[in-house]
Amino acid sequence: MKKGYLYIILATFLFSTMEIAIKLSGSTFHPIELNFLRFFIGGFILLPLAIIRWRKAKRKFGWHELGFFALTGFFCIVISMTFFQLAIGYTKAATVAILFSLNPVFVLLFAAIFLKEKMTKLVVLSLAISLAGMLIIINPFSLADPIGVTLSVLAAVFFAVYSVISRYGTKKWRYGGIETTCFSFLIGGAELLLLMLISHVTPFATFLANHGLALFSEIPLFSGVSLHSLPMLLYLGVGVTGIGFSCYFLAMEETSLSLASLVFFIKPALAPILAFLILGEAIPLETAIGILVLLLGSLITFISNREVPKIIAEKEKNPPYRS
Repeated sequence: MKKGYLYIILATFLFSTMEIAIKLSGSTFHPIELNFLRFFIGGFILLPLAIIRWRKAKRKFGWHELGFFALTGFFCIVISMTFFQLAIGYTKAATVAILFSLNPVFVLLFAAIFLKEKMTKLVVLSLAISLAGMLIIINPFSLADPIGVTLSVLAAVFFAVYSVISRYGTKKWRYGGIETTCFSFLIGGAELLLLMLISHVTPFATFLANHGLALFSEIPLFSGVSLHSLPMLLYLGVGVTGIGFSCYFLAMEETSLSLASLVFFIKPALAPILAFLILGEAIPLETAIGILVLLLGSLITFISNREVPKIIAEKEKNPPYRS
């Protein structure tokens, strides 16, 4: 259990510095280039542990597995994390961190719709409170950076889609969390690399450039990599992505899903404080109020995650009478 708490602390800190580190990298990397590099590096960091677990489970890697991880990698890396990277360029790192931390709320909603998982009253209450907190932070009546906010919310939504598909795989085919994350990162990175290469094909590059999508035309592969930028790249790839996700999934194994989810519950409060200390980003009053509301919603989510297993266990212990 002590190991589990250590994993939670490490994962929380690393995830809370993710947006700040990307912001500090500035214009050194193209957003999509950085997305590709850090997840490819993170995938390779996870690979040895993933292979050990895959072999221990005596699994084979065929077309079925390739298709599944291509799907999860597409939603996670190609869509969600691309939106995430672009969002940081349009708005504050703290805003992106807070809004992206809403992904567990969307996971609960999508899991109820598509996986038919139980939605308790506490879950519904947490959804309502969390969405209220998001609206307070966004303040739709005076949006200063609507593009950044929209991209942040889309990143959270599609990361939740990735999470629900991954959860389906872990339930149906018993894929482990680390294996799913590793192979999703590597195959999703390969899919993104393919799209980056296509962006250099002259007809596509010209079409994108002429239709207001120059950002997606001729995406560089390794142009930002240098001795000067290497420490930040390694921190994002090895630290935040590789070690961060490893700690998160190991925390689940050492403790429980409920306790491990504290990572995303604490991040909305910790990330803005770190952004203030490191980047000097101010914390407006509405953002501070929104953070408190989000933390309340997250606390209710945490409580509901602890109560549902108890209810299930009680029902199994005392099944209804049948004649």
